[in-house]
Amino acid sequence: MEAIAAAKSGDAEEARKKLQDAAEELSKAHHYQTELIQNEAGGEKTEMTLLMVHAQDHLMNAMTVKDMAAEIIELYEKITEQRGASI
Repeated sequence: MEAIAAAKSGDAEEARKKLQDAAEELSKAHHYQTELIQNEAGGEKTEMTLLMVHAQDHLMNAMTVKDMAAEIIELYEKITEQRGASI
């Protein structure tokens, strides 16, 4: 959301930096999620709590929002280009 706000205010460089930061943090979370899945596939049981389900839901939503943010930022850039100004 910070990346979208930066693009909306005309700061494409900051928007791209925020997207990159988000990608790095999401990569860490996804790695941990994958580790849990692989451990369970290998026979190690993970207690499925409401907190675990909630965390999974947040990760999935965060990944989706990051992807959507990239598209929105691209749209802001194209609109700005068409107007003849720099974003």
